[in-house]
Amino acid sequence: MRAYHLESFGDIDGIVLREHGPAVPEPAGPTDIVVAVRAASLNRRDLMILHGRYPLPAVPGVVALSDGAGEVVAVGEAVTRFAVGDRVSSSYFPRWRTGRITPDAIDQPGCTIDGMLAEYAVLDEQWAVAVPAHLTWEEAATLPCAALTAWSALTGGEALLPGQTVLTLGTGPVALFAVQFAKSMGLRVVSTTSNEEKADRLKALGADAVVDYRRHPEWSTQVREATDGLGADLVVETGGPDTIEQSLRASSLYGQIALLITGSARNPGIAVSNEAYASSLATIRREFVGSRERFEAMNRAITANGLRPQIGRVHSFEEVHTAYRNHEVDPPFGKVVISLGS
Repeated sequence: MRAYHLESFGDIDGIVLREHGPAVPEPAGPTDIVVAVRAASLNRRDLMILHGRYPLPAVPGVVALSDGAGEVVAVGEAVTRFAVGDRVSSSYFPRWRTGRITPDAIDQPGCTIDGMLAEYAVLDEQWAVAVPAHLTWEEAATLPCAALTAWSALTGGEALLPGQTVLTLGTGPVALFAVQFAKSMGLRVVSTTSNEEKADRLKALGADAVVDYRRHPEWSTQVREATDGLGADLVVETGGPDTIEQSLRASSLYGQIALLITGSARNPGIAVSNEAYASSLATIRREFVGSRERFEAMNRAITANGLRPQIGRVHSFEEVHTAYRNHEVDPPFGKVVISLGS
């Protein structure tokens, strides 16, 4: 079996293709399933792990990537959740099943335990989630991290009502999923970008208004104009310290800010001026991906609304280094996917 391992950190050459074990592994325990991985996808966290900037230290030699989807080809004798032929994806936090996360559930594929950048993955049945039937393998492989993060941002706090406004920042995968989910919930969406072509694509995806943050550095003013002066009821905050001040100013009086990023290359931490926060009663809450229960709820919503993830680029299993390199220097509109074929 072939798999890509993070043998060393700091450079893409540290991602090494290895062959080990049988061509098709067997379940290691009675509750294990063997998944023939059909596609995997990259997240920004995978670049952070590679360069040693991720908060959770990675295990040297770990199989890369948290996100992947495939077909169950073998099951252990005690497996009850899945059968051979089922379509599944991995969970970002395999041991976080419901409720709040606990310290003993922080393991993540592609970091502290083996991930999905392999021809086969052996997972405990509790670590997997059934994927929506209408999605391709490439689309299904995008769900565990970016999609679930967006879903948690929208559903993890005070419930929003149809007609309320969600603000998304930029065109990263989390922001794009947030646009799609928000529109399926009957919410109004305002998005930001600095690219005219991407602005058109955001509108095609469902954004009701798009603000050019480069043309308008104080873009919170334009967000307020687009919301009749009320501001956004929820900000999906994917910019962190680079955008938090404007996000707060763009928020409605009792708005919610789902803070997903807390540091950047330019700013190591979050700082908000007294002037901005003193004039607001907005709530800032942290979200970080989500539990299996949320993953399953999200997948039901994806199925009910026929949503399809945005795919930016697809690479072959032999092009992993190219996929990482291009994702680092030129992230596309949509997810970067590694296809292993059907």
